[in-house]
Amino acid sequence: MRSPKDFFRPLAVGAPDPVREIPFRPSRMIHFFDPSNEKMAAKVPDIAAKVDIILGNLEDAIQADNKVAAREGLVKIASDVDFGETQLWTRVNSLDSPWGLDDLLTLVPAIGHKLDVIMIPKVEGAEDIHYVDRLLAQLEAKAGLDRPILVHALLETARGVANVEEICAASPRMQGLSLGPADLAADRRMKTTRVGGGHPGYLVRQDPDAGDPDAPRATYQQDLWHYTIARMVDACAANGILPFYGPFGDIKDTTACEDQFRNAFLLGCVGAWSLHPVQIDIARRVFSPDPADVAHAQEVIDAMGDGTGAIMLNGKMEDDASVKQCQVMVTLAHQLAERDADLAERYGFAGSEA
Repeated sequence: MRSPKDFFRPLAVGAPDPVREIPFRPSRMIHFFDPSNEKMAAKVPDIAAKVDIILGNLEDAIQADNKVAAREGLVKIASDVDFGETQLWTRVNSLDSPWGLDDLLTLVPAIGHKLDVIMIPKVEGAEDIHYVDRLLAQLEAKAGLDRPILVHALLETARGVANVEEICAASPRMQGLSLGPADLAADRRMKTTRVGGGHPGYLVRQDPDAGDPDAPRATYQQDLWHYTIARMVDACAANGILPFYGPFGDIKDTTACEDQFRNAFLLGCVGAWSLHPVQIDIARRVFSPDPADVAHAQEVIDAMGDGTGAIMLNGKMEDDASVKQCQVMVTLAHQLAERDADLAERYGFAGSEA
């Protein structure tokens, strides 16, 4: 068992000190691109200016014949593009693949100073994070990096979900988790071929009318992912890291995409993946608190004074717990407004210190 004192010491001589807290930066959307696609790569500078996180994808959706080209393409793009305040992430190939190790051995020395986060697919337990943790420390030391690259884990297997708490606590460099619904559905043997979202067959049905048992009965579609997202959010919150909803595969169904993103936002997720430019604006809208909610939250905070006791405000009881909820909303609004001038104006922060 490692001593708690050792937890924040570098795992390799000369590696940067581990972080003690995961800094929160606007993370409403993780926008994926294929670095081996020249047409897509050419759009990266413009897209990067519109998103909170841009991610060079090396894993799923990249054909085997293009794996090396994608890796080399990401090195070139990261070297050539100034990302400004936008975070640069990559999703490397899984640890059991022929490409995962070479991804890390190539990317950290070449562009480690540009990479904020490395996403690790199909994480099944703390041992996967321990392996990556030590390897990254060695590579950071060799490359002379002055800050650690953070790690983001994908929940894509039943074992990963069963070990989610241990995964979150496995390393100081753990930045967060994303739900990978397609791989997780396959691993669980769920009978859906959709990438995220609901399913019309997963429902509850209204009881029959005793006076007319043959009358039509209302049905209500349920959320296949509610349990997993809620468990992921709790594990992340308990360990001071950030939960994200993953992909929503039906690009044309923007209504259902927005609904799924909003469910995740309400449960505590800070952002979601965008697989197509149309999903960028959905994520920006959903994961930014509504101005009316921010105004109400600020009203409660102002009315509660020192934040203790209980009051009646607009016919509703507000107490200590209410203030804590409202502080979450207002703090997030200020953090987003620092990067988004339009939001600052909508929240009424324009011209004041955000």
